[in-house]
Amino acid sequence: MPVARSFTIARVFLRYRLDQLLPAARRPLWLRGLLSPLKLMPESRLSRGARLRRALEELGPIFVKFGQLLSTRPDLLPADIVEELDRLQDKVPPFPSEECVALIEQALGASVDELFADFDRAPLASASVAQVHSAVLLSGEQVVVKVLRPGIEKIIEQDLRLLAVIARWIERWVPDGRRLRPVEVVEDYRHTIEGELDLVREAANGTQLKRNFANSPLLYVPEVYWDYTRQNVLVLERIDGIPVTDIAQLRAQNTDMKLLAERGVEIFFKQVFEHNFFHADMHPGNIFVSRKHPQRPQYIAIDTAIVGSLSREDQYYLARNLLAMFRRDYRMVAELHVQSGWVRRDTPVNSFEAAIRAVCEPIFEKPLGEISFARVLISLFQTARRFDMAVQPQLVLLQKTLLNIEGLGRQLYPQLDLWKTAHPFLERWMRERIHPRTIIGEIKRYGPEWLEKFPQLPQMVFSSLEQSRDLAPQLQSIGDKLAQSQHRGRGQYLRRVAGVLLAAGAVALASSQWAAHLSTGTWVMGAAALVLLLWP
Repeated sequence: MPVARSFTIARVFLRYRLDQLLPAARRPLWLRGLLSPLKLMPESRLSRGARLRRALEELGPIFVKFGQLLSTRPDLLPADIVEELDRLQDKVPPFPSEECVALIEQALGASVDELFADFDRAPLASASVAQVHSAVLLSGEQVVVKVLRPGIEKIIEQDLRLLAVIARWIERWVPDGRRLRPVEVVEDYRHTIEGELDLVREAANGTQLKRNFANSPLLYVPEVYWDYTRQNVLVLERIDGIPVTDIAQLRAQNTDMKLLAERGVEIFFKQVFEHNFFHADMHPGNIFVSRKHPQRPQYIAIDTAIVGSLSREDQYYLARNLLAMFRRDYRMVAELHVQSGWVRRDTPVNSFEAAIRAVCEPIFEKPLGEISFARVLISLFQTARRFDMAVQPQLVLLQKTLLNIEGLGRQLYPQLDLWKTAHPFLERWMRERIHPRTIIGEIKRYGPEWLEKFPQLPQMVFSSLEQSRDLAPQLQSIGDKLAQSQHRGRGQYLRRVAGVLLAAGAVALASSQWAAHLSTGTWVMGAAALVLLLWP
């Protein structure tokens, strides 16, 4: 740890009396003795959250970004501190335009006058990691040029090492230090910040997101100009939109605010469940609204450095958790956490169910329109944490994104009922997941994996269906259609029978409860299903 930086942190620590963040009764004796001289100093009138926020702002942009990450972890920090950290602004003075021009010319191998018809040396925006300039390509397109700060990698690495030392100190010496998982939080931050240091990765993420929403009325993503993009320079189409927080301007153009809020929710669920690729940094600074057709408003998303995705298993368990939770089926929620491996296999399901009920019931006494969907999810994860739920990085990103989306939606339209929008989407997604057409597609895409698991399906179909109570109506519906279609021909009927078997198998696969031993009969049943499926 650099000595000068250590003294700076100690000075800021004392100035803002951050020692008071730790209750006196829970401080070790040696720490009480070390901090006893601070009793002579006057106590700050600021709240503890405000003191922490100001300390992070004074320590610099890397600590500001770390504070922003902490603001997304209400499962670890008290609500008043999270609220203050939400106010952190990632705005810093720009670096000299001469340095910016030199970096662009070095990266692209030509002068800015040769590269651009026009280049504005005054930055449009400046943040801790990069700054942005407007420009015009020789072909006439309006673009923005994003350039990483010079030497930022060295600064970040130095501060990351410093944060790691502090995290280890907290974990070792502070009561509840292990529960707060500071080392894991810092490591999560390392992955996040390192992702922002590679603009090629950001460009690739943006291209994928744009492809996912091609010709969509919901979301527009700026075009990447790959010929001008390098690891430290990114050139994007310049968008013309209204900042999503500028409510006055949105209302002035007669934007349908209700539809705008609902489309934000729809975008989130499409990304998570249909595309399995979601923009994980959707704070208001990265979201705009198109000026076109305000009665059918379209979002514009920028800054795609941080994205997330879920495994197919996590998608399934998350969807079923949300459906079961809003049906108040707490037993199912508890069982799903165990089945998914989010909590230990030996977790007492009865105790876990009771804990979930105690947290959720007071929330659900309110009308659905007043319930924070994201806060319910956080409460669920907080409860699971007491049962040794391991930190799931992909779920943390998801939780952060949902918090941003819901907060933004309620700002645009306070009466937003997120569940009213989410519920039919999740129900539809679950129905499609067990449809024979979907299962056949899965077999084609993941053939070897399916063939490995297929012989085991018959042994667990009945137990899996018993646990999949919320899917029973869909399977019953498929069965009814089968019965009605027998007159259409033997071949078609047999293929439908195979489809139902495969649908049941999909549910069984998702349950992850595999039999310990295989028998010849299971192979025969699996082969029979394939024969039926391929029957001419």
